[in-house]
Amino acid sequence: MFTETKVFSSSPKNVLPLPRLDENQFQSFRWFIEHGIKNVFAEYSPIKDYTSKDLELHFGKYWFDEPKTTEEKARRDFLTFEAPWRVVVSLHNKKTGEIKEQEIYLGELPMMTSKGTFIVNGVERVVISQLIRSSGVYFIENTARAKKLFGAKILPGRGSWLEFDTDSAGTIGVRIDRKRRVLATSLLRVFGMETDEEILKAFSDIDKVGYIEKTLKTDPAKDAASAYLEVYKRLRPGEMGVFENAKSFLDAMFKRSERYDLSDVGRFKLSQRLFNIHAIKNYSPQERLLDKKDLVAVLREIIRLNTTPGALSDDIDHLGNRRIRACGEILRDRLIVGMSRMRRTVQDRMSTIDLAISNPAQLIFPKPLISAVKDFLMTSQLSHFTDQINPLSQLEHKRRISSMGPGGLKKERAGLEVRDVHLSHYGRICPVQTPEGQNIGLVSQFASFSRINSLGFIETPYVEVKNGKVTEEIHWMDAYEEEKYLIAYGTIRRNQKGEIEDKEVKVRNGHNILVVKPSDVQYIDASPQQLISIATGLIPFLENTDGNRALMGSNMQRQAVPCVLPQAPLVSTGFEERAAYDSGELLVSEEDGEVILVDSSKIVIKYAGSEKKEKTYELKKFSITNQYTCINQRPIIKRGDRVKKGQVIADGESTANGVLALGQNLNVAFMTWGGYNFEDAVIISERVVKNDIFSSVHIHEFSCDVRETKLGEEQTTPDIPNVSEERLKDLDEEGIVRIGAEVRENDILVGKITPRGEEELSAEEKLLRAIFGEKAKEVKDSSLKLDYGRQGRVIKVKVFSRDKGDKLPPGVIKKVYVEVAELRKIRVGDKVAGRHGNKGVISIIVPVEDMPYLADGTPIDVVLNPVGVVKRMNLGQILETHLGWAASKLGYRAITPVFSGATEKDIKEELKRAGLPESGQTAVYDGKSGEMLGEKITVGSIYLMKLNHLVEDKIHMRSTGRYSLITQQPLGGKARGGGQRFGEMEVWALEGYGAAHTLQEILTIKSDDIFGRASTYESLVKGEVIRKPNIPASFAVLVSELKGMALNVLILGEKTLAERRAEEERFDEN
Repeated sequence: MFTETKVFSSSPKNVLPLPRLDENQFQSFRWFIEHGIKNVFAEYSPIKDYTSKDLELHFGKYWFDEPKTTEEKARRDFLTFEAPWRVVVSLHNKKTGEIKEQEIYLGELPMMTSKGTFIVNGVERVVISQLIRSSGVYFIENTARAKKLFGAKILPGRGSWLEFDTDSAGTIGVRIDRKRRVLATSLLRVFGMETDEEILKAFSDIDKVGYIEKTLKTDPAKDAASAYLEVYKRLRPGEMGVFENAKSFLDAMFKRSERYDLSDVGRFKLSQRLFNIHAIKNYSPQERLLDKKDLVAVLREIIRLNTTPGALSDDIDHLGNRRIRACGEILRDRLIVGMSRMRRTVQDRMSTIDLAISNPAQLIFPKPLISAVKDFLMTSQLSHFTDQINPLSQLEHKRRISSMGPGGLKKERAGLEVRDVHLSHYGRICPVQTPEGQNIGLVSQFASFSRINSLGFIETPYVEVKNGKVTEEIHWMDAYEEEKYLIAYGTIRRNQKGEIEDKEVKVRNGHNILVVKPSDVQYIDASPQQLISIATGLIPFLENTDGNRALMGSNMQRQAVPCVLPQAPLVSTGFEERAAYDSGELLVSEEDGEVILVDSSKIVIKYAGSEKKEKTYELKKFSITNQYTCINQRPIIKRGDRVKKGQVIADGESTANGVLALGQNLNVAFMTWGGYNFEDAVIISERVVKNDIFSSVHIHEFSCDVRETKLGEEQTTPDIPNVSEERLKDLDEEGIVRIGAEVRENDILVGKITPRGEEELSAEEKLLRAIFGEKAKEVKDSSLKLDYGRQGRVIKVKVFSRDKGDKLPPGVIKKVYVEVAELRKIRVGDKVAGRHGNKGVISIIVPVEDMPYLADGTPIDVVLNPVGVVKRMNLGQILETHLGWAASKLGYRAITPVFSGATEKDIKEELKRAGLPESGQTAVYDGKSGEMLGEKITVGSIYLMKLNHLVEDKIHMRSTGRYSLITQQPLGGKARGGGQRFGEMEVWALEGYGAAHTLQEILTIKSDDIFGRASTYESLVKGEVIRKPNIPASFAVLVSELKGMALNVLILGEKTLAERRAEEERFDEN
């Protein structure tokens, strides 16, 4: 494959290179370990006993020991990758003044792997980020009598919601936790503004309409005491209003940080919206409480909005109002849940323990703490089974954002507005990549350059422009900050010095697009690609492809199966190297050094420097992934090579020389061929099959439990009753299949026998058994056999045994895992796709000699339907075909960045340089007749991927098989060896054609006529005439149900068994 590259870019080199693509995961987990846990301990420390007079438990310094297993061992042996967690705890005895300090082992906390995932019980999982509404204040509008009236919501991090509204009479009220409405002035009195004069003075400059005056007139409370009672009555309507109770209740609700906390984000949003303060800082618990200044500011803003014509409410879908909860924050929240459970246990023990001999270890029961985190990783909607089909799918899974999950939206209730692309998504969330089903718009991806700031808001980088010249100063901005500036697009023309060449420049300013002089531009995009995700950035000529098809292209790249012989795309975008590098699937040198040994399983590098240390890198060979594809690392360096730190030394799956390689470059022609490419079907050449171009390895794992039963232990053995020697030839002395054995469906993988229960013995037999000893007990065959429709070669066997000290479930003595690998060549029915949403199913594999060919004899590999291009508006595939043709002739990889790549003029020049027609179309000859086809045809090189929708996993047929016990009808589904259901609508179709006999046999002998189907089989075997069908079993079920309703049904004309047999004998004689 070509290693030389040629870059086609109309923009200067980006000031900012692509950041590390999985950094958000690592950054968030680091924050959790260093600050999140610390904050939780600070919040719950000290834990006091119920009386607050005897004991106090303080948490001090904490740390983690080294994990007990490696990542690879955890995957291989089905363990959890976790680290021991220890904390120093001190117990203060208030009565004696004694302090006891102890180091406590809290348990094992799951740790993040070097790939940004978690391994729980050997399964790799990823915690995705959640996009939620931020804490803070929001101004909303309601319509009453055709007039807009404004209100507000104050959403804290913890505590009661406040919802303000203006009614048609002009009074402003508030609901606390959606309870009954209280007048806003009563709440102001509770917060310390006692007199009418003080309240009126706070609004005198803005309230010209008299909203506050009207509210005061209707307010029954005239001082703080009556206000406390008024609010308390609305919140607790059934209770007696006593001032002390009301005061303690409301003060606890709003003035104690344990019950009410705006959070750092909430306080920042409040200050930003009401006081125009934009500085991010850590606030004290006192600053995170609401005060009268905040309430006055909220009411002033409501009055301002009510009195300003054309005023607008806040946009809740704006990314300035929505923030990201990354994995660290989610884990911190789960830890808080565990900590509150642990606190209750500690307080219970404090009340029962002897104070004189108590120590911290006796009080702390840490199980709820660890189980809260582990339960989250195993069961939460935000903890996913990692998508490991290929390196891109892994990387993009870590960059996924969901609006669903705990505290988020529900897909059934989410409207169009929240799913839609918003202006503030620019450079933060990809506008293209999202699922196509009911999750559309609720699940999205981070844009390629975006990052999360300390408060969870998504930021994107911009380069400062001074006097029309682009500097190298980078500024990261959140969605609200960006709206203040004039920002130009990254594709504008500039010279080598960075000066903007255009006389007039299009810029964004909030919701407006303006045209200004270069000297007025304040910022410019850091890169033309910064608004799209990584998968979308891998589509060349994205700007020439319809958005819907680009969405499909982005999603289908994540479904590409790794090929045995990967090829980097001839037409790339420049994202391929970085995507492969940050996926974690490549092997990278840790230091500078020299390669002293290379083979298929390991690489040894001698490091440069004084110590001359050697480091051995083990390569992953035929490892199984979550989606049953295969990881197989291959060295790309030779012995004697000098390597630098960070250099790629081995390729993983779907990479070639460190470049992402999801598919194959193939010669393509856009033409019809005998109708075989009708409706997106794809015609491929036999050469593609013979040369293993699209062959892929798939690994399936099968497991077998050896249990203790009431009648004795099960055993693995090659000595299985009533099984031929031929079927046992590949089993070893333990009864386990040997590595390297070729196996097909129903072959034995693990020979296992289970003791069978014996009949009740008579007294004489029991006596004889007691005298002469036990004879060999009966056993039954319970071997593990290869599933229906599977075949392959055994590549790995793992045995876990209780005798060796392995942890196994109760009742299991031994567990055997067998991995079977299968090489799947491409076949008719497999799904292939390009990067532009141009997908199709293979309809025919044609011999090379019959495929169309070019004038120089080059045969075409793939024939695509030209009709599928025009109506889908994905012209990017045509431009890719032309440039790919030129690149393959000239021997380089073309790099054409999205939005600033090769132009039509560039492609024509390259075709001309390669000695090819500038139109990209040429004469094509019919492979069968040798005649030239009538018109010139578009040919070239296109990048196609084989998707993980393989016909082998889906194709299924049934002639005979099992039947349902109750209805006696055939089972459904491939897994149960079922048939196709001939349902109500299918019956209508046959009725419409009057196909009575076909319908009769489908509803009787092919279904639940038990007697009829047995006799039909017999007739077919003997070559006799098929007999008449009988009454189906489902009719008997109906009769039984009617009898259950006390309706006696007699079937007139039903024959007895003897009559039926006599009739059959007469039938046979005739």
